[in-house]
Amino acid sequence: MQEENIVTGITALSRGRYQIDIDGQFRFILYRGELRTYQVKEGERISEESLEEILTKVLPMRAKKRSMNLLKSREYTEYQIREKLKQGQYPASAIDEAIEYIKSYHYIDDRRYARDYILYYSELRSRGRIEQDLIRKGIGKELIGRVYEEELSEEKLPDEIPLMEKLLAKKNYDKENADYREKQKMGAFLYRKGFSLDNIAKIL
Repeated sequence: MQEENIVTGITALSRGRYQIDIDGQFRFILYRGELRTYQVKEGERISEESLEEILTKVLPMRAKKRSMNLLKSREYTEYQIREKLKQGQYPASAIDEAIEYIKSYHYIDDRRYARDYILYYSELRSRGRIEQDLIRKGIGKELIGRVYEEELSEEKLPDEIPLMEKLLAKKNYDKENADYREKQKMGAFLYRKGFSLDNIAKIL
């Protein structure tokens, strides 16, 4: 019977990091000192105690620190932090624990992120464009809608018409003398920017 938890590969990466394969499959990344601490040697068995400590203590703690370091420079959504940790090849369990930790202290809050993003960009971009941006950042459309309806009063949000007028002015659009083709072109331009068809019809 084949013995389990055999270290079948130790591959050197950058900055003293090593990819550890166990029983022929990638498991996690360790640093040089951790190889010595947990006696991880290629071709040898890693003990259950060492494996459990790496998976339940070492990697979750490292994932938490990585998340905190990321959040020092700017705010992230939950999806963005998860993607960063996945890129760092952390196990799913370590990622989940790190996310729960930073959420418990409100270091990440998708509702807050969406509200702040909308308020910051509302005078520069259409609602449709803002929604597209937030969805790409991993925030659900339902949550975006709730933020607009529950947390942002109409007085805080600018009218889209003046914003559209600024964009058309940059395009040197002459409303009075534009022909059908020019109107169609500008309408398509505004639609791509995320403005509603009703508002596009009004301004053109």
